[in-house]
Amino acid sequence: MKMRTLGKAGLEVSALGYGCMGLSAAYGEPTPHADAIQLLRAAFERGVTLFDTAEAYGPFANEALLGEAVEPFRDQVVIATKFGFDIDLKTGARTGGLNSRPDHIHAVVEAMLKRLRTDRIDLLYQHRVDPAVPMEDVAGAVKELIDAGKVRHFGLSEPSLDSLRRAHAVQPVTALQNEYSLWTRDVETSGALALCEELGIGFVPFSPLGAGFLTGKIDASTELAPTDFRSMSPRFAADARVANMALVDLLKRIAVDKHATPAQIAIAWLMAQRPWIVPIPGTTKLHRLEENLGAADVVLSSDELTTINAAASAIAIQGARLPEAVLAQTGR
Repeated sequence: MKMRTLGKAGLEVSALGYGCMGLSAAYGEPTPHADAIQLLRAAFERGVTLFDTAEAYGPFANEALLGEAVEPFRDQVVIATKFGFDIDLKTGARTGGLNSRPDHIHAVVEAMLKRLRTDRIDLLYQHRVDPAVPMEDVAGAVKELIDAGKVRHFGLSEPSLDSLRRAHAVQPVTALQNEYSLWTRDVETSGALALCEELGIGFVPFSPLGAGFLTGKIDASTELAPTDFRSMSPRFAADARVANMALVDLLKRIAVDKHATPAQIAIAWLMAQRPWIVPIPGTTKLHRLEENLGAADVVLSSDELTTINAAASAIAIQGARLPEAVLAQTGR
């Protein structure tokens, strides 16, 4: 596995990470425990060193799962997790709101360390910006945790550019985690990628395969369970899926020429955008894990990238990427 570096602080990770969320939440029933442990360890055996989770996934269950899986080789991996939602630390009950009060952050991290079976968190993200708490206070709390040795690096997910700048001024930000893929390219025009370049911040795209759509395995007839978040996403409405298949068809055409799969082309395209981009595709299947990791060996020439960009820009993606209630908590 090739390696990449996130941020000026020099956090070295595998060129592709693993997004753990889907093992416990968001896509329907959780993966059976033993199967999930086996898959996480298989990812490590194949060179993955960056594992991404959050207290909100479960809640708590995904962190506990990851902690158990990587305990035998803890010192050889980078654990990234996230705080920021109002979740009761004892019961796991949530209000649906945000909570980044400094005292809460400190308490959350203590609970995280126990679930993750570790003495430090390598990369701690604020999951969503809390408008009720000044960013300087949030970054200050994380700085205290870094000074105490309980956290190594600071990250933000889906902040506004102003929030990112303000946080970075207090505690240097190592990584920004936003959605980014061939069908969600907001960061190219919002200034997020440019600001990362300016400040020396790494970029970790979530949903690099468009929550599975860009693999070509989902079409208008695919049934999504009520517990699958995609069943509530405008972009996955049946009519939107029909329109958006044009992008999948493009990936399929390129894949044939490259002797690759649509998923591999989508990931390879993303990795080609910047050398400090580290996608974190998730999966519940070993053969999909191996397929995703194979994307690191797919090299797209400048001519091929130009062709893909020109063709993709001519396709109007239908539907918002997330439900409005979820988008309302992002710094769009």
